[in-house]
Amino acid sequence: MATSDVYITKGDDVTANAADLSRLSAVIERQRRELDLMRAEAARRRVVDLARGMLMERLGCGPEEAAGQLSRLATESGTAELELAAELTGQAMLTDLNQPIPDRSAARRVSLAAAVIGEAHDGDGIAAATLAEALTPLGAVAVALWLLRPDRSLELVGQAGFGAQEVGHWWHSPLHLDCPARRVVAGGADLFWPTGKPADGPSPPAIGRWPDGARVAVAMRSAGLMTGVMEVCWPGHVPEFPPVLRRQLGALADLCGTALEDPARPGSHRSAWLYGLLDALLPAAMVLHPGRAADGGIADFRIGHVSAGFADLTGRAVADLSGRSLPEVYPFAGLPDSLVDHAREVLASGEPRHVSLAIPSGLAVDQHGGTFDLRIAPLADGVVTAWQRVDEAARLSALLSQMERLGRVGGWEEDLLAGTLRWSTAAYALFGRQPGSAIPLAQLHDHVPADDVFDVEHFRARLLRDRVATAAAFRIARADDGSLRQMRVFAEPVMDLTGEVTGVRGAFQDVSDSYHTHVALTATRDRLADTEERAAEEHRLAIRIQEAITPWSPEPIVTAGLDIAARYRPAGQGHLVSGDWYDTVLLPSEQVLLVVGDIAGHGIDAVTGMVALRNCLRGLAITGAGPGALLGWLNEFACYITVGTIGTAICGLYDPRRRTLRWARAGHLPPVLVRDGQARELSPPPGLLLGAEPVAAYDEITTGLLPGDTLLLFTDGLVERRDIPIDDAVGRLLYIAARPVGDIGGYADQVMRQAASDTGDDACLLAVRVRLAADARRAARSPAHGPAAVAL
Repeated sequence: MATSDVYITKGDDVTANAADLSRLSAVIERQRRELDLMRAEAARRRVVDLARGMLMERLGCGPEEAAGQLSRLATESGTAELELAAELTGQAMLTDLNQPIPDRSAARRVSLAAAVIGEAHDGDGIAAATLAEALTPLGAVAVALWLLRPDRSLELVGQAGFGAQEVGHWWHSPLHLDCPARRVVAGGADLFWPTGKPADGPSPPAIGRWPDGARVAVAMRSAGLMTGVMEVCWPGHVPEFPPVLRRQLGALADLCGTALEDPARPGSHRSAWLYGLLDALLPAAMVLHPGRAADGGIADFRIGHVSAGFADLTGRAVADLSGRSLPEVYPFAGLPDSLVDHAREVLASGEPRHVSLAIPSGLAVDQHGGTFDLRIAPLADGVVTAWQRVDEAARLSALLSQMERLGRVGGWEEDLLAGTLRWSTAAYALFGRQPGSAIPLAQLHDHVPADDVFDVEHFRARLLRDRVATAAAFRIARADDGSLRQMRVFAEPVMDLTGEVTGVRGAFQDVSDSYHTHVALTATRDRLADTEERAAEEHRLAIRIQEAITPWSPEPIVTAGLDIAARYRPAGQGHLVSGDWYDTVLLPSEQVLLVVGDIAGHGIDAVTGMVALRNCLRGLAITGAGPGALLGWLNEFACYITVGTIGTAICGLYDPRRRTLRWARAGHLPPVLVRDGQARELSPPPGLLLGAEPVAAYDEITTGLLPGDTLLLFTDGLVERRDIPIDDAVGRLLYIAARPVGDIGGYADQVMRQAASDTGDDACLLAVRVRLAADARRAARSPAHGPAAVAL
């Protein structure tokens, strides 16, 4: 149910816009039509008066004798007085009196039908009389009379010409069933289908066994209000429904509607009982009927019924309201988003609505105005509204109750002199107690756990002894289920003129949910702090281990005719250390072991895996085996001895006598050879990752080196970038590495500086240069370097 607030400010200048002008035009148009109806009724009376005048002239009698004579002639001829008057004067009863009568038989048929309908005892009798006297001469074969019920459904209350089985199927038409009669109720416009179907779409379901026959659905009205629909069927097509025939059918429908509403008729469907029920249930009820515009839309609403207990804002009597336009009675009702708009939306959707309507002071007779609780619901062809002035105290009380419920707060006060307690309903609910069983402040400690008694006593002392407002938090045991709830209490002392405490007032608040959340957050924060401290310690340990394994030295190492520079670049502050490593060892065979590796992962696990593989490879290298065999054994060690260690490595043995490098790789990037200012990537042999497959073979390649050649062994963290493929990244490294090679240490620093990646990974570089002959002779005259000096 939708709820909205409508506020109207006294004295505001309301600027007329297109919507307001359209609404005003519709009201004027409806009033013009009502005026036309009044003129037509006056014209009918004029016909009777004219006939009486003619009799007075011809018979030479007075008015009373002429009236009696006209009535006697109508009775003797079996015709209605109006029909007889029309025949005497030559005027058409159902047409404009200023036009000549086109078909005097039409008026006679309607008059005869009216006479017969007046004798009918039920809806079927009314339908039969209408069909026999007025519709059969027009070629119609059946008529159905639908009565509009309070829930806006349609009930078949009378029919003639339809089969019993068909009537059984169609005795009730629910609200959302599409049929011709329903379309009249929804749109307010009569339907005339000469071919039995609408011109703008398919035919809806309809009563009758003549799918291709002409069909008419006309609103039945009583006292100007729609009470139902008359539906007429023809066996076949008709050329058209001219205006005269349409007016005749409308008059027949109104006759039927009026007859069905006749309180003297047995089985009458008059709505007086409904109005009586509304008066009994809703003392301030108002029934509104829509005023239709020329296009069938709702222009405004007319007041159809006002309950006897309705208090008009301006003090007018109930009798002065009925039958008048709603905007005429209450001008503010026609403003945008006000009563007329809400009633129109309720009528269109069929859903009731709850509206808070604020009437400013000045519009009410008591000059106080106020807020009205307005409920609108569909009823028959209109809506029913129930008005109730909202008492401000009651409204504030309801608002306070809502606030207590939403905030889980309960108010309380205690008169210490009188010994009386007063708790709000919410306070009893917080404690799980029945109304009337409030707990005095002096006994509050009996309802808390022993650990919280001190808090309660301190709270009481602050109030009564120190005489200051205070707050406390403690647990209470609920009376209904014994569960413990975390309660927060706020209170202040009430003192007399002498400063003595005479009472206490405050509020309880159940903060159990937030308290449990706070406890959980505190525990989580403590665990997180422990985890962070443990992670930081592991990080420091990993760095110390890595620094021990991959030390940095600004001076290059000279051994076996090689200049070697090793560089390691961590990912940066705050990043976990990775498993990048390198090693160079002068073996007893005077060959030099050159190794670069990368263990997958980061942190202490990666560092311990790196230590295990490095130490294992050093021990295996003493055997004199080649690089392929060494990587094979190292792979078995990773698969069988370590837990979850996976990585890449490149392993080479340099023979200084032959100046050759025998090397193999395990999923690692191949070395880069720089010769005569040209850098190229060596063709790699196949080789699986370490720790991926226990049975794996690693092929070897022997590369011949020349004096002045430089080799670069590195991990992928040196070259990888997110924005380019790895091959393009290696290509950039070849461009950087082709620069002239001077001091090997400066060269290694230049490569590390210029070949910067952006993946946040560690990088490791081993730069090896084969010394020239002159450099080798100078190195031979210098003190020898043992294995300990070259093992980094």
